[in-house]
Parts: sequence; C-alpha cells; structure tokens
Amino acid sequence: MRKHYLDNIRWITVVIVVIYHTLYMYNAEGVLGGLGRITDIPVQYYDIFQYLVYPWFMPVLFLVSGISARLSLDAHTDKEFLKGRTLKLLVPSTIGLLVFQFIQGYVSMSIGGGFEGLVAAGVPKPVIYLIMVASGSGVLWYVHLLWLYCVVLVLIRKIEKGRLIKAGAKTPLWLVVLFVLPIWGASQILNTPIISVYRFAFYFVFFILGYYVFSNDEVIDRLKKIAVPLILTAIALCIVFSFTYFGANYADKPINRGLLYAIDAYAGSLAMLSGMARFGDFSNTFTGWMSGHSFGLYVFHYLGISSVALFIAKPELLPAPACYTLSLLAGFVFGYGLYEIISRIPFFRWAVLGIKKNKMKKEK
Repeated sequence: MRKHYLDNIRWITVVIVVIYHTLYMYNAEGVLGGLGRITDIPVQYYDIFQYLVYPWFMPVLFLVSGISARLSLDAHTDKEFLKGRTLKLLVPSTIGLLVFQFIQGYVSMSIGGGFEGLVAAGVPKPVIYLIMVASGSGVLWYVHLLWLYCVVLVLIRKIEKGRLIKAGAKTPLWLVVLFVLPIWGASQILNTPIISVYRFAFYFVFFILGYYVFSNDEVIDRLKKIAVPLILTAIALCIVFSFTYFGANYADKPINRGLLYAIDAYAGSLAMLSGMARFGDFSNTFTGWMSGHSFGLYVFHYLGISSVALFIAKPELLPAPACYTLSLLAGFVFGYGLYEIISRIPFFRWAVLGIKKNKMKKEK
C-alpha cells in the first residue's frame, strides 16, 4: 500500500520552502544570497519564520527520500533503481542547467551585481555563460546530493546484504533519541566552505536513517504513539533556537554545526514524520494534485521569487509589502505554471524534469 503520509510531507514541506525563500530573499539578518532588506523597519521580526523552519525542513526531505529509496529498492533491482534516480535527479541537475536553469543563474547574478565585474574584467561570454550555469543550480543542490546518496546506498547494500534493515526494524525509542549524536557529529565534517548548503555528511545521516530505520513500519508505529509529545517538543525547540539566534546567520558556521541546531533539525524531522504518519496518512483530490506537482514547485519556485526581486523590488517599483506578496505568488505561479508547460515540451521535459515521453502519455 502507498504511504500517503510521505507524499503529504513532501508537498507540505515544499510549500514551506516557498514561504521561506520569499522571506529569505528580503531578509535583514545578514543571510547572503537574496536581495536583502527592502523595508525601513528597524527589526524585521517576521524573519523569525526562517529560524523556526530552516534547521529541519531539508533534513525531513532527506529522511523521506531515504524511506522512499527503501520502497523503491524493495520493488526494483539496483540497476533499475539507479537508472530511475539518474533520470529523475541527475539529468535535471546537469543537462537541465545547460538548457534552462541558466536563466536562474542570470537572475541571481543580476540581483547580486555579478555581471558588472565580469564584463569589466573582460571575461569572455562563453565563460560568463558557464558561470551563469553554475549559479543556476540554486535549489538543485538537494537533487545533487540525493543522487549521490542513492549511488552510495547501492554500494552499502552490496556490503551489508540486508542485515542493517533487519536490525533497523528492532530500533527501540531510546536508540532513536541517541541518533542525534551521529547527526551532530556529521554536521562537523564534509561541509563545503563557500556554498554552505552542501553538507554531505549531515544530510547523508538523515537519508541513511530514513532507509535503514524509519522505513520500517515497526519503528513508525512506535513513533506514532508519541507523535503529540514529539510535536510539542519540536515546537519548543524551534522557539528556543529562534530566540537564541535571531539576528545571526543561522545557515552557516558556527550555528549550523552546533548541538542545538542538530537537536532542532532531528526533533523537527521526527515530529513531521510521526505527526503525518499518525494524522496525515490519507489522500484526496487536493493532496494528490499537490503531491503530483511538488517536484515542479520545488524546481521552479525560486525563479519566480527572484524575478520579482530583480525586476520589481530592486528598482523599487512597488512598496515592500507588495513585493513580498508578488514574490510569494510568483513562487507558486512559476512553480506550477512552468511545470505544466515544460512537462509537455519534448526534450525539455526530459532534460529539465526527468520525465519520459511514455510517462506523460500514461498521465494523459
């Protein structure tokens, strides 16, 4: 039977990501990458939303991805699994950059004023294009890491030969709690120095725990019984983290390598997983549509948000509240709109979204 709560976690989390990126684009807390402050408010207290959600919303996606990898590998061979993940993940995050996502690179570089320096330095246009391609990766960092983790998982499976899955099914709740220690330890290593989102070890622990531990119904059943206390604990931790670090760069060291960050990330992920397993394991027309379009929303939403920032907010054509509103709306319009358009164009649906032609025929 399909685990509908996993689908619901995905689309709900992606919606949270869209809201987060809207606030992040105009944040006043010194978190680099967006346009920055566009208001004259002394303190943008609403920026606290970023602190409330940032530690856990990507970890929970990797946790769910690990569970999904287990379900897929139970039904497919290693070769079939890797072929499917390469189509869905590697193709859009490599070829897709060359044929479409470089547009995101142009917008992001324009927001930051990157073109002026390159042109002034006499950098050749082909090189500038390649820089745009690299800058266009944006939210696709998650896809890059996920494909790499899937490859590593297949190698691990060949070594452990199913023994870890059996052990994972017996995981007691006290041990589930202690998993926060390897998560904290992993947060200290394999972090890229400039692009802070590429945290290879940190997110890998969530992915591998999803595969070997939380993909087991026995473990989920244990978590469901304590879902409410977990949710309350996670809310408390999110509040503590937010008030502790508000005004500081939560997305980089030393904060994102601290113990409180690791505990917050893990507790938030467990709360979402257990809460949705207990209360959100259902499907209807709305949730089915949202789930079917969540990948498109994730891939394209930031182009909408950043385009409003570049063409409207940066030249100050509209007041700040209007820019926030338009950015949020553009995130959803671009996300769903571009998915509907590109998923119907031959070659582009394969290159940008990893969709085969025969799959589109089945959907129709």
